[in-house]
Amino acid sequence: MKAARFHETGPPEVLVHEDVPDPVPGPGEILLKVEAAGVNYVDIMRRRGDPMHEPSPTPFTIGYEMAGVVAGHGPDVDGPAEGTPVFVHSGSGAYAQYAVVPADKIIPIPEGIDAVQMTTLWLQGITAALALREAGRLAKGETVLVEAAAGGVGVLTVQLARIWGAGSVIAAASTEAKIEVARSLGADLGVNYNEPGWGEEVMRLTEGRGTDVVVESVGGDTLLTALGTLAPFGRIVVLGSASNVPSLVHSGELFNHNRSMVGFGVHQYFPNTELIKSTVAELVELIVDGQLRLQLDHVLPLSEAAQAHRLVEERRSMGKVVLQPWA
Repeated sequence: MKAARFHETGPPEVLVHEDVPDPVPGPGEILLKVEAAGVNYVDIMRRRGDPMHEPSPTPFTIGYEMAGVVAGHGPDVDGPAEGTPVFVHSGSGAYAQYAVVPADKIIPIPEGIDAVQMTTLWLQGITAALALREAGRLAKGETVLVEAAAGGVGVLTVQLARIWGAGSVIAAASTEAKIEVARSLGADLGVNYNEPGWGEEVMRLTEGRGTDVVVESVGGDTLLTALGTLAPFGRIVVLGSASNVPSLVHSGELFNHNRSMVGFGVHQYFPNTELIKSTVAELVELIVDGQLRLQLDHVLPLSEAAQAHRLVEERRSMGKVVLQPWA
C-alpha cells in the first residue's frame, strides 16, 4: 500500500509518498481502508519535530483523523461488519491507504454525511464548540472575536458563535479574501490582523466596549493585541500559536480589567466520552439541518501531502484540507 511518512523531521519536503507493507490487525484492532485523512496543525508540528506529548519514531506515518470503511478484524474482534463506514481519531497512521486502529476507538459515521465531511467536522468542530462553550463560557448577546476566521477551526467557530446567540461576531484574518469567507458564514464585521492598528479598529467597531470572548490561535503580537481588546470580565481562549512566536503577557492586562486567559487543548477533553458524543451529535444535526456549513478548502490525493502541509503551515488555506489516499 501507499503511505505518506517522514524519515526525518523538517520542512514539508521530508514527507515521502512510498510503498509500505500492508498492516495486519492484532488483538483488539480493526483494519481500516482510509478514504479521507484530515490535515491538522498538530501534523505539521510532528513533521517539524516540535515538542509533542508523545514521541514520533521514524519512519513515522502521521495523521490523527481518518474516515473510511472497516476492511478486516483482529482475532478477537467481531464487529462492526466489513464495509461499515467509521471514523477514527488515533495517535497516528491516517496518511495511508490502510491503517490498523483500536476497535474501541472507532465511531460510526452518522447518516447524512460522508467520510470527507466527517473528517472536516471532527477535530475542528469539537475544538470550535468546546472552545466557545466550555473554555470561553459564551453567553447570548456577547461579542466574539475569532482569529484565523477562515481556517478549519475558525469557519466553524464563526458559525457556532452565531448559532449559539452571540450578539456580534468579528472575524480576524490575514487577508481581505479570508475575511469575506468568514462574512459569508455569518461574521458581522472583519479586521485584518496583519494591518497596523487592528486592535484599535476592533475597539471602534465595538464602540469602545471591546470583546467578551476571543478565540486566539496565532500567538505573538497578535495575542497581545487581541488581549487588549477584551472588555472587563472578558475571556481569551488560547488554542494554538500558528506564528510559532511566544507572547509575553503583563499580568496587569488581566487583573486590572478582570480579564481571564485560558489555554485550550482538545485532547484532554476526549476522555469525557459523553461530552464528545453529545457535541458531535449536535454538530451533525446542525449540518443535516443546513444551519452549519462545512468549509472544504482543498481535497488532495495523498501523494500531495507536502503541498497540503504548505497550505496549512503558510496559512493559505480557507477551511479544512483533506487527503484522499486512493485518489
